[in-house]
Amino acid sequence: MSRTTHSEGLLGPRALTRATLLGLFALTLIGFFTFDYGEIDFLEAQLKMLGDLKTMFLEARLAHFTFAHSLKQMLVTVGLAFLTTVIGAVWAFFFGLLAARNLSNNIVAAIIKGLVAVIRAIPTVLWVLIFAVTAGLGATAAVLGMAFHSAGYLIKAYSESFEQMDPGVLEALKSGGSSWWQIVFQGILPSSWSYLIAWTFMRFELNFTVAVAMGVAAGAGGIGFEMFMANSMYFDLREIGFITYLILAVAATLEFSAERIKKKVIG
Repeated sequence: MSRTTHSEGLLGPRALTRATLLGLFALTLIGFFTFDYGEIDFLEAQLKMLGDLKTMFLEARLAHFTFAHSLKQMLVTVGLAFLTTVIGAVWAFFFGLLAARNLSNNIVAAIIKGLVAVIRAIPTVLWVLIFAVTAGLGATAAVLGMAFHSAGYLIKAYSESFEQMDPGVLEALKSGGSSWWQIVFQGILPSSWSYLIAWTFMRFELNFTVAVAMGVAAGAGGIGFEMFMANSMYFDLREIGFITYLILAVAATLEFSAERIKKKVIG
């Protein structure tokens, strides 16, 4: 018995996790000390980086546009996140119904879930670049790419929520002669709408951060584009710091709002 326990202690999940972490740490140290930094003085570079961070976050201020303009650009970013979330949620609702095995044919559900898995596996920025081939870089490609990926994310979440419905209730509605749409609106939605709201708001939070990145990568405008200009055109660390603080404030507000909504809706 003691031999078995000793063997499990040496080869158990915790021991393997610790060994893996120690191995990664050792490889990091080896790479840190053996990496060819060329003519760069590593210590001097670290001190310069700390100085840049001090300038960015302790001396943050606006120089090339006003605070009112920054708020307007932030609203553009939030609006982009909201629009793509709504479009994705509408698509996801109908395809989520078809992907739910208790509401659809098993073959249809399997095909939709397989396609959705492919959509989710491709990052949002790649979808934006794919749509940019036809629509060009800008807000249109960003909206299409973000909405497409949002739909893929929400279809999975919605269909799983629909599948959690009590089979007894579903059978009762079917035996009572209810049509498919009556089952959806009288049985499925009342039992799953709270989860739909929670998942949708969670995706809205994700889309806000993606919208900031798309302002930089796809020229979608908003506060992300202003950060790109401050970094690449003006080389103004203080302005980058101010924009970062503004983004963090909005992200924290959305997170706080999401928690309040989840508590009220789900309970």
